[in-house]
Amino acid sequence: MYSKAFIRLNWITLVFIFLVIIAGSVVRTSGSGMGCPDWPKCFGTWIPPTSEAQLPENYREVYGEKRVKKVEKFAKFLTMLGMKETAEKIKKDPRTYQEEPFNAQRTWTEYGNRLVGFLAGNGVLIILLWGFWKYRKDKRLIWLAFFNLVAIGLNGWFGSIVVATNLVPWTITVHMFLALLVVCLQLLLIRRISPIQQKTLNIAVGMKWLIGIILAITAYQMFLGTQVREYIDQLTHQGLGRDSWTNQFGWTFFIHRSFSWAVLVLMVLLVFLNYKTDKVKSIYWAFLVLVIELLGGVLLAYADMPGFVQVSHLLCAVILFGILFLQFVRLKPLSKSLSKSSIRG
Repeated sequence: MYSKAFIRLNWITLVFIFLVIIAGSVVRTSGSGMGCPDWPKCFGTWIPPTSEAQLPENYREVYGEKRVKKVEKFAKFLTMLGMKETAEKIKKDPRTYQEEPFNAQRTWTEYGNRLVGFLAGNGVLIILLWGFWKYRKDKRLIWLAFFNLVAIGLNGWFGSIVVATNLVPWTITVHMFLALLVVCLQLLLIRRISPIQQKTLNIAVGMKWLIGIILAITAYQMFLGTQVREYIDQLTHQGLGRDSWTNQFGWTFFIHRSFSWAVLVLMVLLVFLNYKTDKVKSIYWAFLVLVIELLGGVLLAYADMPGFVQVSHLLCAVILFGILFLQFVRLKPLSKSLSKSSIRG
């Protein structure tokens, strides 16, 4: 039996992990990714400056030199992994070494992102230490907490690479999916310790498969969404404003939009199947989140990509993924004969 305080800590940590994703999205949509040119400190201090006057005159050269060294280390690491071509592209891209002038608003936006990440990381660490202290006999709990700490630490390190490479698009995508891995591990921990989430619900085999398919498509949709966002970054570098972005999108955007209809149809089917037994209440919440996400997608396509809608669109996608993932690991399919009789009943 796990204490209420331990269960509460896990839920609070999950909230902070979601806040990290929100903060990261705000950073990206506001162009604040390079608000702090170094990591983990910001302009060499734990509390960043509020004006350029607080920085040395040659601060751009100083942090530029540090970036060169870090990029070289990362390039060697990629080469060791067999990604020599990618490493060379990063090293030869002039944008990798481009230093931005100080902007207090962007600096503090990025600093806020790091603070939330720090709180989430400490939450994960405390969960592991608490687990060792009170529940060390539960090996699965300890291993989940350990892997979660490794995952969030790895993502923190990779965040420094994102900064060092001056926001190379594919690194941002990897950074986000590592955050999604942390969400999954934290949900598995909650499933392990929460009395409510420990309960296994029996459902028809088809429903289990349907949830799995929607989960897979949602993950792919998030990947396509990051590709669209990378294309937006390219358009921004070309000096094109928000009002012209949607006219420049290629096939990735149209596939992303088409798959959203597929998810909607499958979710309607899932709601219909669930309505017969009314066993999984969270499916209705998942459907509501999907509707909000799709409305956000419509606004993004026809309202010149407003930044706050981009943030809410990603947040809804992650929440939808989280709900579906938790239910997928929680629900147990009945045999075909039993599932038919349960649906008839």
